[in-house]
Amino acid sequence: MTQSFFSHSQDQLKEIAQDVLRFAKDKGASDAAVEISEGQGLSVTVRKGQIETIEQNKDKGIGVTVYLGRDRAIRRGNASTSDFSAQSLKDTVDAAYNIARFTAEDDCAGLPEAELLEMQPRDLQLFHPWTLTAEQAVELAQRAEAAAFAVDKRITNSEGANTYAQQSHFVMANTRGFMGGYPYSRHSLSVSPIAGKGNNMQRDDWYSSDRDPTKLAQPEAIGRYAAERALSRLNARKLDTRKCPVLFEAPLAAGLLGSFVQAVSGGSLYRKSTFLTDSMGTAVFGPEIQIIEDPHVLGAVGSSPFDEEGVCTHRREVVSNGIVQGYFLSTYSARKLGMQTTGNAGGSHNLQIVSSTTLAGDDFNAMLKKLDTGLLVTELMGHGVNYVTGDYSRGASGYWVERGVIQYPVEEITIAGNMRDMFKDIVAIGSDVLVRGTKSTGSILISTMTIAGG
Repeated sequence: MTQSFFSHSQDQLKEIAQDVLRFAKDKGASDAAVEISEGQGLSVTVRKGQIETIEQNKDKGIGVTVYLGRDRAIRRGNASTSDFSAQSLKDTVDAAYNIARFTAEDDCAGLPEAELLEMQPRDLQLFHPWTLTAEQAVELAQRAEAAAFAVDKRITNSEGANTYAQQSHFVMANTRGFMGGYPYSRHSLSVSPIAGKGNNMQRDDWYSSDRDPTKLAQPEAIGRYAAERALSRLNARKLDTRKCPVLFEAPLAAGLLGSFVQAVSGGSLYRKSTFLTDSMGTAVFGPEIQIIEDPHVLGAVGSSPFDEEGVCTHRREVVSNGIVQGYFLSTYSARKLGMQTTGNAGGSHNLQIVSSTTLAGDDFNAMLKKLDTGLLVTELMGHGVNYVTGDYSRGASGYWVERGVIQYPVEEITIAGNMRDMFKDIVAIGSDVLVRGTKSTGSILISTMTIAGG
């Protein structure tokens, strides 16, 4: 099936990888690694029913890393090309080799240990191609946008609707005996309607994304929900400065989980540029909180049998009963910390954060009742997170809630706190679970934060 989408088969990519590694060894490299990728896709955007863009991509590339030296005196060089000819491969290896010759020695550089590599990668069913013509993609985007306009006459404009389909495959190999790769896909539908007129205008958006196009939400459902979200934000008010509970809607809650990942990732840890330095074995969350990483969920966006270095991935508990059990480490960062890679070169895999309230089935309405009186946040602006101190300050908009019932939309406010306190103050996680990228979470309720009004 893959041959109809790509110029090269997996076997052909593996042959090229073997050639690159042979060239590197012949050149005098102590070790080498190569990644070869190829992809093709389609992206279509419409606005107010008219085609704005049709983009088709067909890309390929090779990245080569050459290592010189052994043990605690390793130099490393990288080079890349999009030309798969034998001469270009040799030239790319030469370029990587020459760069390595003049780089400083690094006692933590080098390939992963052979026993950590995934020598027999499993099929996680990550390739679900979408044989979509540009005309069909335009129609899907138009249907999503038209459904948004049909909800209410107050939907007056649109930032557009998009249909996206992408198929790719790759092969990685190194001189420690690893060779692996697979085809994969990623598709999405999205729409961004605008409600209101003049000084009372609000926009919102919604999207559906999956590896399998048959699992995408219907374009009409996406359009209607996006329109309802935009309409609900009309006539927003400001708030006076106060302290109150804050409920992060599930899409934003995934960002909180992402902040935790960054704070306990290898680069931040060995540079000591995180407020969670030396947090292994300490209680960062309350005792109800569990964070699980499962890289082997069939068909999931965050699934992979190995990381970007070929290291085998494993299911694990990152946080158990609020206590940090593991970091997110590549081979390099692990060596810097005197630890072993966790198979997270390239990031996390299918993270899920849960609590007893998630397992009890507390849906969004139940979470509003737990919030009682406070702020429901549905949009964040800016990048106000200081990972050294943990200080958190973001522009926000959402809804004021009283006695578990939404009262009115709010905007032009800032929410602030410290992430160390915010993680400890998570009192509930909803069962309204949403997957965003590699992270899965329901809405998250924090017992108190500072709200600064305009």
